[in-house]
Amino acid sequence: MAVITLALALFLAADQPQWGERFTRNMVSAETGLPDNFDPATGVNIQWSAALGTETYSTPIVAGGRVLIGTNNEMPRDPQHTGDRGVLMCFDERDGRFCWQLVCHKIATSPFWDWPRDGMCSPATVESNRVYMVTNRGEVLCLDLYANKPTLTEEDALWRFNIIKECGVRQHDSAHCSILLHGRFLYINTSNGLDDAHRTVPAPDAPSLIVLDKITGKLVARDNENIGPNIFHSTWSSPALGDVGDRPLVFFCGGNGIVYAFEAMREVSSTVASLKKVWQYDPDPTAPKENVHRYIRNRKVSPSNIKSMPVFHNGRLYITHGGDVWWGKNQAWLKCVDADTGTERWSYPLERHCMSTPAVRDGLVFVADCGQKLHCVDADTGQPHWTHDTGGEIWASPLLADGKVYIGTRRGDFFVFAAAREKKLLCSVALGSPIHATATAANGTLYIATMKRLFACSLSR
Repeated sequence: MAVITLALALFLAADQPQWGERFTRNMVSAETGLPDNFDPATGVNIQWSAALGTETYSTPIVAGGRVLIGTNNEMPRDPQHTGDRGVLMCFDERDGRFCWQLVCHKIATSPFWDWPRDGMCSPATVESNRVYMVTNRGEVLCLDLYANKPTLTEEDALWRFNIIKECGVRQHDSAHCSILLHGRFLYINTSNGLDDAHRTVPAPDAPSLIVLDKITGKLVARDNENIGPNIFHSTWSSPALGDVGDRPLVFFCGGNGIVYAFEAMREVSSTVASLKKVWQYDPDPTAPKENVHRYIRNRKVSPSNIKSMPVFHNGRLYITHGGDVWWGKNQAWLKCVDADTGTERWSYPLERHCMSTPAVRDGLVFVADCGQKLHCVDADTGQPHWTHDTGGEIWASPLLADGKVYIGTRRGDFFVFAAAREKKLLCSVALGSPIHATATAANGTLYIATMKRLFACSLSR
């Protein structure tokens, strides 16, 4: 129970230092007193808002009085740093005052390493006054949360680790990783993926999951599961962790569509260790397993991949998987797995492709899909309670907090539902720009990022 106890203690502090619940990745928050409606046009329940770039795929992180979010540089804040860049912005939690930004050049090799104008896609992870993140260039940085100058570059990092150089990774489209911090260790998915032509994996022997020492930035462990050859597109799912019996396990969804459980690291060794696998689970056993790249662009038959994070809750793992949104079959599913054995408990079909990480609480699972649907499913049986057609494709994950479910769409609409077995829509508001980020709750405030703007919403006082 050590992990869960620590997670509860962190919640009492009311910050949100990592995407999802600390360790488990569950899209829930213990915050209360959150608004069930807001309106940027009238200012109702809007505490502050701040301009971002023009494309924002990162979820806001709140810690130590600061709000961190990745975006692009199409609205530059520093005349010395213009042009296409990846940007991490830092704002004051109280009033939205701009504090500092990290600005990183794009990888120039080809667009498929670091997609134009996608910006900084990876959310930060914060502990005390340290910010850990993966840049658009595939570098892991340790930064000072309270940086004393307005613009930082990689040279200002306390330490840096180049995943591409040190691990031989072929990053695809961009780096997307929410770092899992457990004790002294940082667990990082590498974004290893396809070549420009989407025909092969140029780095089949490169790791998909690595572990760094948070103090030194040194590589201490990696997976050796031969995931690379069967990566269908890339490796974008970030790891989770939970206590199973008397040991913490790290759960990881590979770019080959397989879910792995590894023993958590306990100590730093003198050589790079291999992560010890406990079990693996294939959520799509009848899908193609050989020459998988022959199925690129096949919307009927293809391997599954997993873009969402695994969620650990009450001894179970909840995952979504299915065809790749760009290159694979249309089908997708929500699965429940025994976290001790990797045995499937139930399966629930989704509408179409899924990028969304589940939110699980009080016997209910909420999850969204690219078929424009929000689903409410029984956590024990997988039986549906209700669905709602939002009218827009959904890449974000639902946030379950204060008895409400918050979710945004790529059409730019934001919805608030009651977190209940009976569907009740509390509010919908058009925000005028696509929403890819998951809403974040911290210190009585709800943070919502569109592609262009960050809103801090709280009950008007």
